[in-house]
Amino acid sequence: MTPLSPAAQGVLDAATAPTGDFCLENINEIAAAALRAAADQVVPISIPLDRAAKISPYHIRSHFLAIAAELNGTTPTKS
Repeated sequence: MTPLSPAAQGVLDAATAPTGDFCLENINEIAAAALRAAADQVVPISIPLDRAAKISPYHIRSHFLAIAAELNGTTPTKS
């Protein structure tokens, strides 16, 4: 398997982190952890607030789609 980018690996690690016994009750925790990891990769907390506020929503969306595509092993779409 091709190594993942740090962004995709961070999301995958968060989604697959042990949360105890896997059951549908844990799926919300898993999804929330993956979303937080993706957000941290797309707009890191280390970016100054004034700079982060200027990032286009379309730019943010494209980063999320690129992470999702990488995890799927596909090419990002522009939709």
